[in-house]
Amino acid sequence: MRALIVESLAPDYAGCALREIPVPTPGPGEVLVEVRAAGVNFPDLLMTRGEYQMKPPLPFGLGMELSGEVTAVGEGVSGLSVGDAVCGGAKLGGFAQYALLPAAAVRPKPGRLSWAQAASYGAAYLTAWVALVRRANVQPGEWVLVHGAAGGVGLAAVDLARALGARVIAASASDEKLAVVQAEYQPDAVVNVTGGFREQVKAITGGAGADVIYDPVGGDVFDESTRCIAFDGRLLVIGFTSGRIPEVSVNMPLIKGFSVVGVRAGEYGRRFPERGRENAGAIWKLADEGTIRPRVHAEVPLSDWREAFDLLANRQVIGKAVIRSDL
Repeated sequence: MRALIVESLAPDYAGCALREIPVPTPGPGEVLVEVRAAGVNFPDLLMTRGEYQMKPPLPFGLGMELSGEVTAVGEGVSGLSVGDAVCGGAKLGGFAQYALLPAAAVRPKPGRLSWAQAASYGAAYLTAWVALVRRANVQPGEWVLVHGAAGGVGLAAVDLARALGARVIAASASDEKLAVVQAEYQPDAVVNVTGGFREQVKAITGGAGADVIYDPVGGDVFDESTRCIAFDGRLLVIGFTSGRIPEVSVNMPLIKGFSVVGVRAGEYGRRFPERGRENAGAIWKLADEGTIRPRVHAEVPLSDWREAFDLLANRQVIGKAVIRSDL
């Protein structure tokens, strides 16, 4: 089978190559999935350079989430059969024609979603759910400011926050992207952060500021967010796509009465397994009902994997880019 392998850590994906490797055999508790689609995430790009917190030994396969059909099941696996349409988290190895996964890491593909959508919603919406529900306890009517609103995790937060009854401000540095988000997801307001956003957010919220700020960007965006957060607000730290990890003087949250809350959705599930299963079940139900609508920006063949990576790296994606092994 063909698989995208990281053979060395290097910039510009120079250490990555498509290779022919043996099709794996599932062991106890595992399933083999013929991959139809795999979502591209920023951690995938970081791992090619060794800049992500998970650092597997070389060589390793890339691809953290996928959808496809079960082609073999290992000993002790129940509830899954050959031919089942599934989706789930691979952690490694999703950018391939076949992927080996723990049976516990897959679940039935939501019937309303395409293969590409099913490979796109897991990581982004799980992050949004843990952030908004578990960590921020968002309430109906609260103002939620979502930075990077056109990206995968940002757009998932816009979509989910609206489903939870919050009032949503979608923020981005691109008017073109905001127009798409406005048309397809109907946030209550949109804000272009170029040149600053503090006064705009305060005006939209009647001077109080945003109750919850969802920040996958970091850097200057985080710094200014501390200036437009409401008293008793929750500033959710999702990531640092800007490249700079910001700092905050603790007198700021003291005086303004807000909390800075770290979000690691995967680690949350590992630390609290029962809650982790509840989280996965909750977003699966929302997807199966059609309440949330993951957006696929582009579907790219496995042979053109670099194109999908570049779309994400160059901030051209609205939603998710997907690699299709069956195109």
